[in-house]
Amino acid sequence: MTAVAAPSVASLVQSVDWLAIAPPTIAAVVALVVLVADLFLGERRKALLGWVSVAGLAAAALALLPLLDGDRSTFCLQTLKGEQAACSYTADHFTLVIQFLVLAGALLTALLSITGIKDAKNTPRALPEGEFWFLLLSSAAGAALLPASRDLATLVVALEVASLPAFALVGIKRDDRRSSEAALKFFLSSVTATAVTLLGVSFVYATTGTLHLTRIATALTHVDGQFHTLAQAGVALTLVGFAFKTAAAPFHFWVPDTYVGAPLPVAAYLSVIGKAVGFSGIILVTVVAFPSYADVWGPALAALAALTMTVGNVAALRQQATRAYSAVRLLAWSSVGQAGYLLVPIAAAAYSKDADKAIGSTVAYALMYAAVNLGAFAVAALVARTKPLNRISDYRGLYRSRPLAALVLGFFLLCLAGLPPGIIGLFAKVTVFSAAVDAGLGWLAVVMAVNVVIALYYYLQWTATLFRSTEGEQAVHRIPAPLTAAIGLTAVIGVALSGAPQMVLRFASTGLF
Repeated sequence: MTAVAAPSVASLVQSVDWLAIAPPTIAAVVALVVLVADLFLGERRKALLGWVSVAGLAAAALALLPLLDGDRSTFCLQTLKGEQAACSYTADHFTLVIQFLVLAGALLTALLSITGIKDAKNTPRALPEGEFWFLLLSSAAGAALLPASRDLATLVVALEVASLPAFALVGIKRDDRRSSEAALKFFLSSVTATAVTLLGVSFVYATTGTLHLTRIATALTHVDGQFHTLAQAGVALTLVGFAFKTAAAPFHFWVPDTYVGAPLPVAAYLSVIGKAVGFSGIILVTVVAFPSYADVWGPALAALAALTMTVGNVAALRQQATRAYSAVRLLAWSSVGQAGYLLVPIAAAAYSKDADKAIGSTVAYALMYAAVNLGAFAVAALVARTKPLNRISDYRGLYRSRPLAALVLGFFLLCLAGLPPGIIGLFAKVTVFSAAVDAGLGWLAVVMAVNVVIALYYYLQWTATLFRSTEGEQAVHRIPAPLTAAIGLTAVIGVALSGAPQMVLRFASTGLF
């Protein structure tokens, strides 16, 4: 008698959609090429590795274009009838938007790094070029993989692939105690957060019997009563690792020391790509995997948003202009405050009938923040070439010596503050504010409004410093082409987005899932 298998049994036999996975794959392959090439290139030719990395990131970003015609999935379980049961990798609109943010941000970081590595060459602060580019590309590959991940195992692996090279990048300045201390703090706190997340994932798996996000969402709608508390704990603990990546309070304490100890381009990378990784992970596990437990993660994220924006803005307000590295510290605390704003629409999605619209507000805000924050770090890198202590007071009279750089930095700071002519910043904040109001989170909207007012003070104070008079003539040095390109690109993007802010929201929120 022949046994007939049930049609629900899934098969692991599958074909790989190489076009769908091309963006992270190209970044990973170029990382390996750079690592091997570093073994054979002499010191004089190692500068080529930077340009190979830039070309690789550009190619990875261009690989997104063929994917715009529709959703593609791969690494899927299939039933015996050949139907897709669940997939581990999906290139939908949400994935493509976040991958664009990650790869474009990594590309701008690479342009900043070329100048930084060249300036540090033949000095005690010299950076190992081959290792640097390999680590940057590896981290970018992991960051590009994460938004496409549709099961918890792939999400955690992508999170760690993005994070582990970042630890090394923070501590890559050899014989620098501050850099080593920053890397150690970053590593230990991240490992702890990852361990908590894995505990949460194990609870979710024990409750549902699956790791695929869509299957988890279905299974959680009819959890047995005796497992209800276990499922709630799993949902809460799973969010911890991603909250750490977003620098949400109270998981933010590593940020200021890490940004100061890391090379400036790496700090810029963490402030943008690190946040993109964290927020895309939070969105996937909450909106896609845990929608039935919105009563658990909704209030938790709302409280995190209020606490994060308040802690970040109050700490930024206390920065002293004459303290060493105060400009970088202010940008670090500012990024914590901005993380609070980014969390607001995700929390609102728990209470909103149109979760896609709420999540679109976060993605639109992230796109704006990425462009202007990378631009601010690019100008900070320019100032650091002549004033390595990078104090806010070092920016006094920047308009007199470098008028274009001062105008661009002023524009970026006004965008972050949400003031004209930084229309894109104002539009992004209004969008986030309206998401909170529409979801009935009036108290969170009030907290956000108060924090926006607090942030106005330190952003405007720094902006005013740029145009204050200074004694004596300041030496003016030629700006390297890669640094000029990074500043110019971010300025053009910021101005273009300010001219058509609605385009960003439409691009970010159309058919996310």
